Amino acid sequence: MKAAYIEGFGSADGIRFGELAPPVGGPTDVVVDVVATTVNPVDTFVRSGAWRTPVTFPFVVGRDVVGTVAATGAGVSGFAVGDVVWCNSLGHGGRQGAAAERVVVPVDRLYRLPDGVSPTDAAPVLHPAATAYLALFTRGALRAGENVLVVGAGGNVGGAAVVLAAEAGARVLATARADDEQYCRGLGAEGFVDYRDPELADRCREFAPDGFDLVVDAAGWNDLETVVDLLAFRGRVVVLAGLRSRPVLPVGPLYLKDGSVTGFVISRATTAELADAARTLNRLLARGRLRSRSVEEAPLSAAAEVHARLERGQLHGRRVVLRPDLDAV
Repeated sequence: MKAAYIEGFGSADGIRFGELAPPVGGPTDVVVDVVATTVNPVDTFVRSGAWRTPVTFPFVVGRDVVGTVAATGAGVSGFAVGDVVWCNSLGHGGRQGAAAERVVVPVDRLYRLPDGVSPTDAAPVLHPAATAYLALFTRGALRAGENVLVVGAGGNVGGAAVVLAAEAGARVLATARADDEQYCRGLGAEGFVDYRDPELADRCREFAPDGFDLVVDAAGWNDLETVVDLLAFRGRVVVLAGLRSRPVLPVGPLYLKDGSVTGFVISRATTAELADAARTLNRLLARGRLRSRSVEEAPLSAAAEVHARLERGQLHGRRVVLRPDLDAV
């Protein structure tokens, strides 16, 4: 089968595209023919070795997959050949990745795609939206009626966080680039502030005079000195970006507010947590509430190029779907 893979950690130009032996599933695995996959920032971290996780070389890159069931193990129930399915937790933890014509998925990491949802619409949102869901609800304990500040709301994870928080009945203030305002409000944000506004903190206080119950930083901004000052009593901050960020933690204001700062990475999520997120994602996908801002399609053989573009910062608000069938065109 054709696959995009690496033979050692390194830069994007180390990704090879060529033939590998088709994977063989075990008794609790499902073999899936890939229809669509994509490239996430975390995929570049794994590929480069910046985030260490067990891998076996040659290592197929990629985390998210939408495809059709080709075969099931003897211990698998609930899936049949031809089912359209998805997974967003391949490519780390000892599992080979998604950028191939065929992949093996443990059955407890596999979910059905709702009827009528296009694989190329679903693939780009699976990882960002699950990340946002778990940050908001599993780590952030979000409740209806709370004030939420989403930092980096113009991006993939931030945009999904706005949708999910608004759907849950929260009041959402989004910060992003000035030209992202219409987009963020369309997702459900009640308020918006340009992150470059010199009066950013004051504008945030106008939206939530008593403070924010939850702050989700999807941008890696991580200005904890500003954010902690904006918290309500027992407010929570969830940081989920900024691999090399080293912010100052204002301990005094944090403990006087009985607040918390929590780090979150979806790669550590349990299968039960991922399944919980998948139920909400499927519901919103079926309603058309989760869609990428801008999508382009490319052949699977373009994986190295897409990794490089992502690392150069050329994909703001844009997702690239890699399709194996395009290599045959």
